[in-house]
Amino acid sequence: MQQVKGSAVMLEYPYSAPDPDGSVRQVAPGVLWARMPMPMALNHINVYLLEDDDGWYAVDTGLALEQVKRLWQTLVANELKGKPLKGLICTHFHYDHAGLAPWMTETFDIPLYMSFGEYLFMRSIGAERNPDMVGQLTSFYQRGGVPQQEIASIIKAVAKDPFIGHFPNTFNRLREGDQLAIGTRNWQVVIGEGHSPEHVCLWCEQEQLLIAGDQLLPEISSNVLVNEIEPNGNPLALWLKSLERLETFPANTIVLPAHGPVFRGIKPRSRALIEHHHTHLALLESAALRGLTLWQAMQVMFNRQLSSRKLGPVEKMLALGETQAHLNYLYDAARLEKSNVRQQDGEQYIKLRQQDQKTQ
Repeated sequence: MQQVKGSAVMLEYPYSAPDPDGSVRQVAPGVLWARMPMPMALNHINVYLLEDDDGWYAVDTGLALEQVKRLWQTLVANELKGKPLKGLICTHFHYDHAGLAPWMTETFDIPLYMSFGEYLFMRSIGAERNPDMVGQLTSFYQRGGVPQQEIASIIKAVAKDPFIGHFPNTFNRLREGDQLAIGTRNWQVVIGEGHSPEHVCLWCEQEQLLIAGDQLLPEISSNVLVNEIEPNGNPLALWLKSLERLETFPANTIVLPAHGPVFRGIKPRSRALIEHHHTHLALLESAALRGLTLWQAMQVMFNRQLSSRKLGPVEKMLALGETQAHLNYLYDAARLEKSNVRQQDGEQYIKLRQQDQKTQ
């Protein structure tokens, strides 16, 4: 995830954030905002609670940590007016959003609601670590010219990831356009793509509230990446299309994001993110005049981050995936082409299409 400058002055922050200690902030009657801590650079995730007549729905979970479990128990005991949790809605499969789903569904005896694509992906990566993972990752990064020692460090970090775990055995499917009647509100399911397969947002039109998950964040850009599972995918095109859709929502919409403060400014924020990605596309297209590998393209695209601090293996994996997503967008738009000019090394060089080079 990258910081996106230039749009902060256009945003309004109507509520101060709750502390990540099990306390809550009311966004609207029956809509509560809480924060769960995360022991990493992105140090929190926002979770939300929606009041129904006979209980509450939780939206997202936080990481599978004992501290977060205790905070959920404190929150349920102290902040829900004596009503129980009655359901868990997970916006997407990433483990800061769904990592505690098994524990929460079992502990509070509640059903899980997710889109099919998100549940299936969570189940596939949680069932067991793919025995072919090392070979697939190695081949994927070798084609991109990633140095062998960097590949080894990324594979080691993935293998040691402590948060990939179990999954609930059953779920209730959420589809685009579904209406969830919760208390006095109707929440429409809005599916976004690019950051994850079928990310669920919840839109309350009558009060112009949008629970946005990672589809729209006020301070950073969600990671949009390509990995070894779908190496020729074009998630950035899907992501930009989803942002363009959010840009059409009413200007007064209050956005409840997964990270950062609750804000108004859905139109300028969506536009800033779209422009951010188009700036990176233009940068890579210009750098490809003389040809470059994925590894070299990543150093161009993330030059500022690389020059200011050392990226760890997981950060490099995310940066490589995001760079590949931008390159795949340019391939599909016929603005770049692949050239196996060093095929003996397994590397793929990237360059401008021949007819485009002549016009430069």
